[in-house]
Amino acid sequence: MDSEKIRKDFPILDTGILYFDSAASSLTPEPVVQKMVEYYHEYRANIERGVHRLSQRASSEYEAARGKVASFIKASNNEVIMTKNTSEGINIIASGLEWNPGDRVVTTLLEHHSNYITWLRLKRKYSVDVQIIRPNSQGLLNLDDFERVINHKTKLVSLTHVSNVLGTIAPVKDVAHLAHDNGSLVLVDGAQSVPHLKVDVKDIDCDFMAFSGHKMCGPTGSGVLYIRSGLEDKVEPSIIGGGTIKDVGLDYYVLAKSPEKFEGGTPSIADVLGLGRAVDYLSKIGMENIQEHENYLVKRMYDGLSRIPKVELYGPVAKQGVGMISFNIAGLNPHDTALALDVSANIMVRSGHHCAYPLMKEVLHVPSGSVRASVYLYNTENEVDDFLSAVTEIASSLS
Repeated sequence: MDSEKIRKDFPILDTGILYFDSAASSLTPEPVVQKMVEYYHEYRANIERGVHRLSQRASSEYEAARGKVASFIKASNNEVIMTKNTSEGINIIASGLEWNPGDRVVTTLLEHHSNYITWLRLKRKYSVDVQIIRPNSQGLLNLDDFERVINHKTKLVSLTHVSNVLGTIAPVKDVAHLAHDNGSLVLVDGAQSVPHLKVDVKDIDCDFMAFSGHKMCGPTGSGVLYIRSGLEDKVEPSIIGGGTIKDVGLDYYVLAKSPEKFEGGTPSIADVLGLGRAVDYLSKIGMENIQEHENYLVKRMYDGLSRIPKVELYGPVAKQGVGMISFNIAGLNPHDTALALDVSANIMVRSGHHCAYPLMKEVLHVPSGSVRASVYLYNTENEVDDFLSAVTEIASSLS
């Protein structure tokens, strides 16, 4: 994989910044931007509602983008619903399933808030029983813990595929097998896996998966919810109205089939087209190549950080092959570390709780949070070395 060639598609890198915040939101390559501009310049019209040629082309391009995303995760077109982001997809499932007191939801302490507080709200509203699996101190989950809490009362198991703090990979396929043996549904948060790993929803055997376009070279405001074919009637759409209707009478309405029934109102058309082009971009490079590249960079970063005095590392990141590392410099608030890296070395990292308060407080025991450095396809070995030099200088200044 030629990162130097890839970097030419990201003009923002010409400013001299070192961007290590892709786990929060990746940069967007020029071909994605140009696809969105193409829409606004050549066929700016609404979709599915007009017979004129602009609307027809916009509709065709929109459905083509859906098809690209479906193929990318090995799903069928009718199983792919376009959303704004991962959070919206998770909330569609949470609000759309029918809940009764005593229904059980199983989740984990690895989760992003979007896949955690959603279920706590169900507990508050419907007296749903929420069971929380605790990972070990390195952020690894034990399948035996799932076996102890998944039973015939479990309606849904909802877990992240990859931790957005530690980069650890959850045993989602094994959990799905266990859940289905007990008649439970499975939702996978793919926000940190789909951009970095080759994901096959059929192989995982999940019932639902949500992920965001802005973390995988796509635009903000684009996301995906996968609903396994045959389950769409079990989920009530969050929003109904224009575009979701098959028939309406004086006192009745009939919803369209999936995915249309879940996409009420005018969607973010340009953003969906941009996501389709982002899928093209990643597919051309190859997800296996991206994973291998990240694995090399993150191992180099991990090895370097582990040799710097006062640096505290969290999680078995070097063994996971997903490109992020969380750390702190002893005696320094994570926000101060991030600010110092920005001001002194033009390095962009994320700091704080990373929308994962329970993990930070209950497992890692770092209530102030951590610094997270995340790499992607446009990062290089030289950038990692510059990052390590900057961290070394900051840590040394505290002596």
